[in-house]
Amino acid sequence: MADPTVNDNVTPPVAAKRPVSDTHHGITRTDQYAWLRDENWRDVMRDPSALQGDIRSHLEAENAYQAAMMAETEALQETLFQEMRGRIKEDDSSVPQPDGPFAYWSRYGEGQEHPVLMRRPRDGGDELVLLDGNEETKEGEYFRLGGVEHSPDHRWLAWSADTNGSEYYALRFRDVDTGQDIEDIIHETAGSVVWSADSSTVFYTVFDENHRPCKIMRHRVGTSVADDVCVYSEPDTGFFVNVSKTQSGRFILISSHDHQTSEIRLIDATESDDAPRLVAPRQTEIEYAVEDHGDTLLILTNADDAEDFKIVDAPLYAPGRENWRDRIAHVPGRLILSHGVLAGHLLRLERENGLPRIVVTRLSDGEEHAVAFDEAAYALGLSLGYEYDTTTIRFTYSSMTTPSRVYDYDVERRERILRKEQEVPSGHDPGNYRVARLMAKAEDGEEVPVTLLHHRDTALDGTAPVLIYGYGAYGVSIPAGFSTTRLSLVDRGMVYALTHVRGGKDRGFRWYREGRREKKTNTFSDFLAVADHLASAGLVDGSRIVAQGGSAGGLLMGAVANMRPERFAGIIAEVPFVDVLTTMLDDTLPLTPPEWPEWGNPIASEADYQTIAGYSPYDNIVPQAYPAILAVAGLTDPRVTYWEPAKWVAKLREIGTGAQPILLKTHMAAGHGGASGRFDSLKDVALAYAFALNVVGLATIR
Repeated sequence: MADPTVNDNVTPPVAAKRPVSDTHHGITRTDQYAWLRDENWRDVMRDPSALQGDIRSHLEAENAYQAAMMAETEALQETLFQEMRGRIKEDDSSVPQPDGPFAYWSRYGEGQEHPVLMRRPRDGGDELVLLDGNEETKEGEYFRLGGVEHSPDHRWLAWSADTNGSEYYALRFRDVDTGQDIEDIIHETAGSVVWSADSSTVFYTVFDENHRPCKIMRHRVGTSVADDVCVYSEPDTGFFVNVSKTQSGRFILISSHDHQTSEIRLIDATESDDAPRLVAPRQTEIEYAVEDHGDTLLILTNADDAEDFKIVDAPLYAPGRENWRDRIAHVPGRLILSHGVLAGHLLRLERENGLPRIVVTRLSDGEEHAVAFDEAAYALGLSLGYEYDTTTIRFTYSSMTTPSRVYDYDVERRERILRKEQEVPSGHDPGNYRVARLMAKAEDGEEVPVTLLHHRDTALDGTAPVLIYGYGAYGVSIPAGFSTTRLSLVDRGMVYALTHVRGGKDRGFRWYREGRREKKTNTFSDFLAVADHLASAGLVDGSRIVAQGGSAGGLLMGAVANMRPERFAGIIAEVPFVDVLTTMLDDTLPLTPPEWPEWGNPIASEADYQTIAGYSPYDNIVPQAYPAILAVAGLTDPRVTYWEPAKWVAKLREIGTGAQPILLKTHMAAGHGGASGRFDSLKDVALAYAFALNVVGLATIR
């Protein structure tokens, strides 16, 4: 790290070599560390104590080594933790959301890790605690709430929780009048739940043996779970299913989808025993989402070469694609992200020129107006709440310097009311910070957007260190919103750079298409172009660059570490997807078949095999000096399995030639999201930031 000799008396674990070979397309690979994948991984997801002893011993040794190597930063970690906690309003509440006679919201009490769900009469009156997450968990236990939905008649609360990080949620039903859960408990659901119109029945999602959401089940409250009925079973292991409801509440939606294709079925919420009715059959690379209005469906889709999406009408009783008619035409470069429908208005959240906006269309006459802001970079979120026959929507706004604001907006009067502004108890002056939006030229000439945040006292003159964050996959765009945690970096003189690399949709769907499958390496070269530009333009100190990314962003971290290790002083890879080829060759893993459209199918295609093999971080480690690396894993993670970072770290230590430490921390009782709880999760951030500050020489305690 800043001085790797400080802990040179600490010996890193050395993983045993137990070679396992596989052959595909006539190509044989040998993996020395395949044994770290517990063949009993399905049981480990349910019960972490089922992990094989030799694997557990190795992971615990890695944790001990990581703790020893980071011991010099323990005081800094605690300072960072307390500092970040001090920016959180401990006794905080969301803005109540009306639904008929009541309003619903959540709150946190002083020192509480988990939310308390509340209800009161719509126009004021006595408050009622519906569910206290703090009372539903034991001290030190992992606990994360999943779906929480009150019934249309307001009598029941369906709620789910995950107690080990594996994303298996137990679904329960609470009688609001008594405050007690009834005996019905449905184990190992996907967490979300949808009510029928008469409040007697719920629909939920279950997994197959490989942790894939594959079936929609129907349960009548108060009856035996053994009597639940399968409403829909997805035959294609490459598709996931989920259940939701249209804004009107009229239809229950069953969606089958992978990363590029979708298919939706409808059930009338008043006729919950009916069979699902297909809207339009799946067609590869055609996506659509459905809302209803009277006898019409309003469908967001990329059909007919509408790459950046359009909105079409379809007759409710003849909704096939042959009957789709454009309502909001496709405009190249204007990406429609989502849509919603109220009784008199169509809403769409879209992005153009990298900035989001909300567009309101009156359904009676087509009159349209937009809600947008003037800052150079900002984040915008849209919520339609529970109600349909209303002219009020809710949206959230923030920027890199502006704390989150919640507005209610009347779409007819075009009036906004500020309902809540995020409080920063320790104090926050936006004037102390500067935001810059710039472009870095990629190796093929593309302009890659970058959003910079820095303290006003930190000059962009080539002397300051920088942390560069990247993701770049699945079309996910990382918004330039407010974060209380990253202030702990910029207040110490570090620049924070948010990259908008290809693989996201920051510049439209094309930006996503240009960063996946055979063009995946554009994501990596874009990120490196940003790092090079910041250094060569004299904005930051090129010798003190730290890179950070998680999950698919962890793949980005592994790739740039192989490609240009000398560019970085340190790399933080959180739950990193680094063993891409092995995972994409294993169709028993939870996400593999649904991921093939994103990465390619190396089982079926030699070309896809060669493409993935060309960049997969684990397969491209070579004898070279790697920077200091901190990898973080979760034992019960179903998305990026723990053995990927464990194998990666073992191989980096074996083959790498540098002196900088390679560290691995595995959460032994948590999954993809790390520690649960709003404060406990800050300890993970404090560890990462202490690592970053240490490698750039800023690990002083203030």
